Order: sequence, then C-alpha cells, then structure tokens
Amino acid sequence: MTLQGPSASELQDLARSLGFGLTDGEAGEYSALLAPLVGMADAQQKMPDCLPEVKYPRTPGYRPDGEENRYNAWYYKSRVEGAPDGRLKGKTVALKDNVMLAGVPMMNGTSILEGYVPEVDATIVTRLLDAGATILGKAHCENYCLSGSSHTNATGPCHNPHRMGYSAGGSSSGSAALVAAGEVDMAIGGDQGGSIRMPASFCGVYGMKPTYGLVPYTGVLGIEAAIDHVGPMTATVADNASMLEAIAGPDGIDGRQRDVVTHPYSEMLDGGVSGLRIAVIEDGFDHPRSQPESDAVVRAACARFGELGAEVETIAFPLHREAAVMYMPALAEGLAREMMLQGGVFYGLPGLYVRGALERCNGWTERAHELPPTVRAFTLLGAWYMETLGGRVYAKGMNLQRKAKDGFARLMEDFDLLLMPTVPLVAQPFPAADASIAAYCDHAWNMLANCPTYNYTGQPSMSVPCGTVDGLPVGLMITGRWWEEPTVYRAAAAFEANFDWRTL
Repeated sequence: MTLQGPSASELQDLARSLGFGLTDGEAGEYSALLAPLVGMADAQQKMPDCLPEVKYPRTPGYRPDGEENRYNAWYYKSRVEGAPDGRLKGKTVALKDNVMLAGVPMMNGTSILEGYVPEVDATIVTRLLDAGATILGKAHCENYCLSGSSHTNATGPCHNPHRMGYSAGGSSSGSAALVAAGEVDMAIGGDQGGSIRMPASFCGVYGMKPTYGLVPYTGVLGIEAAIDHVGPMTATVADNASMLEAIAGPDGIDGRQRDVVTHPYSEMLDGGVSGLRIAVIEDGFDHPRSQPESDAVVRAACARFGELGAEVETIAFPLHREAAVMYMPALAEGLAREMMLQGGVFYGLPGLYVRGALERCNGWTERAHELPPTVRAFTLLGAWYMETLGGRVYAKGMNLQRKAKDGFARLMEDFDLLLMPTVPLVAQPFPAADASIAAYCDHAWNMLANCPTYNYTGQPSMSVPCGTVDGLPVGLMITGRWWEEPTVYRAAAAFEANFDWRTL
C-alpha cells in the first residue's frame, strides 16, 4: 500500500483541531509542500524493520483453567527451553504479562490488548533463555499494571496462595502467586510504584526492584519511562541474585540505561551484616492505613539485624514521605501522556519500538468503556493536569526528583541500608462485586505508602518476608545505595539464613 499525502481538506480539518485555520489556497500549498516528505515516509515504511532475533523455538501455548490455574495466576502457558547449560539451568520462570514473549499472546491485564501476539522477545527473555532457564509462560498482571491489589485483571482476580479470596498484591500479582505456590522457581515482575515489592510482601516471596536502569526495559510495556523498573521475584535470596545476574547490564538499545554498574551478585551473598550501618526509617511506620500488628512484626525484624552484628539506629527522615508527594502527581500525568495518549511510547528516548504493540495500545479509545475504575481515574487525573496546568505538574515532579535523590544520597553517606515495612498491611480480601468506584480503587491503592519513593529515587529496594500476621506474610523492605544490590542481598541472605519467617 502506497502512503498518500494529506489532501487540502484533510489539512484544513487538522489545522482547526490544532488551533489555526487555513484558507483553501493555503491548504493547497501545504498539501503540495508536504507531498515529498510523505513520499519519504512511504519509502521508510516499506523498509524491513530492525528487530532483535528470536533465538529459541516455542508454540503459542494455551490458556490453562481449572486446577491447572486455581489462583488465576497464569495467563498463557508455553514452555520455552533455554540453552543447554548456564547459571539458570534447571530453573523455571514465569513472565509478567507486560513482557514480550514472541509468538505467545500478551494482554497486560486488559481486554483491550486481548489477542495481541508480540513479534519479539524482550531482552530479559533472551537473557534468561541464554542462561539456561525454562520459561513456562505468562503470569497475569493488573489491568494496565495500575493496581497494588490483584482484583483488576480483565479475566478476574488473582488469588493469594496463602488464602483464597485475598489479594496477591500487584501489579505483578500472578508472578508473586506462582512463585509462592511453588509452580515456578522464579518470575519477572515490573515495578513503577512497588509492583514487584508489594506482591512479594503479600505472598511471602523475595522481590527485588533493582537500581533504575540496571536491567534493560527493552520489549516490556511501560507506564512511565522515568520510573519503569523490571526485576526478579523468587522463593530464595540465592535464586534472586542469580536471576538478577542473568538479566542485568546494558543491552545497547534501552535509552534508560546510563553508566550501568553490575556485579557477580550470586557470589556476594556471604559476609553477613556485621559492621553494616542500618537506619530504620520511622516515617515508614504508623501510616493512616497501617496495621499495628504488621508494623510490630517489621520492627522486630529490624531489631534482629542488631542481633546479627549490624549497627541499627531508628531515625526520623521526613523526605521519605515528602518524596511521595513529589512523585505521585507527576506519575499520574506521565502515565496518562505516555501509556494512554501515546500508546505506551516515550518519544525521544532511544529504544525498541514494537509497531504491533503501538498500534494495539493506540486503539484503546475505541474500547474505553472496558477500562476499570483504576485506569480511568489515573487517566482522568493525568489528562486534567495536562489540560489545566499545561505540563507543570510533570515538570515540577521531574525537577524535584533531583532534590529527592540528593537528600537520600546525603542520608546514605551515613548508612549502608534503610529498613521499613514494604507495605503498611497484610493481604486483604477482594472488594465486593458491587463495590463503589471509591472502594474498588481504595483496595487497589491502600498499600502504596512506602514503595513509590524508591521508584522516584531509583535506589535498589527489596521486599524480604519477615514474619506473619494471622497466617499472612509480612514484608520487610531493604533499600540500599545506587548500584549496591550486593549489600541488599547480603542483608537479605543473613536474615534468611538465621530466621524462618514462617515461624516469626
């Protein structure tokens, strides 16, 4: 099909929508003027695309049901065998369903994308397979990844393996549930406001949000490029470190990656915490939605690091809560602009632009009635910010990001690690089927108190299971300096080796 240039009447309609008019004569002149440039676009579109090679065979797979998918954590099962050897040989993996696995359907939690089949593998998929892992399929995630609970997926809720009818957390809900249920050894999660760490906390698994840019986001549907993270969710600290080692490092495509520092994480778990300076951030406790019992479990876990030889000090650090005020409005505007109005593309950033995904994502307005309240709320708020304040909310948020990073950098001169609850409460029951918009969204966001700050600063931050309340897991969040994931892993490994969280 040959691309035709805009007619004079089309240009007049476009001009009116952009706020200026064209006479018939002017429209004709512009039509002739632009025709050669449209000819170049036509030639460009006929060139073969530059997409990464798909290296490993697979089939489209199938939608499991019944006992094979008792928690509704699987979207599609498709077994993809990796290399014959490697650090992850023998390990099974589930991919969050915003990660592209070529030839296997992806819906990102929304009916609007149902039926889309990616053309490429994400960089992390190729790296996992190169390391010998076996991918078993795609794990359900929340609708457009905009929920910290697990009730918004278009196919229905994802249940917590510790208690049916309760949230598995989100937005990497299926990833956490499958690891917790023992159906896979490890899973990939994504994190823009806690979406690795929150479900890890609810389900009692280990979830690492790495330093911003450490793991390439190439081939993963994003929310906002300034805070998009992807990382490992596992049943053990050692598996988490091995998985991060396999997927970390620049890929030469993702424009988010700058001055990346990697380590042999799996070889740096020993050493304990003796001599480490650890700050317990008091501002991470006693939120309006905090459960006192959950806070108490985390406080006890923090004290145990002192028993292991660390220097533990409880401090006030108001910037922890202030950063959320800096961050959340900018996220709302950024996601409305990038994820909804620009089809998931952050224009101007070097990277992989998958045309099939772009076309499907851009078609949402024709099916906007299918959006859940969570997506509608953020889209409405972000669009209102743009229309009313002309970009100032996002601009201020990005400027204040430097202030937040500087403040935490000064704090980290005195401390190696920061501790606090991952979330303020344990897993909650799903909202009622007839829940109001307010109740539906409250269940999706009532756990957001602590995690978003470290998406904003970009520091490595990990949820570690540290005890239970009424049989439901409690997560401890350990945050370190930029690129110093090994220190976080050392602390997590020391806690894991000395305490059984299930009995605390």
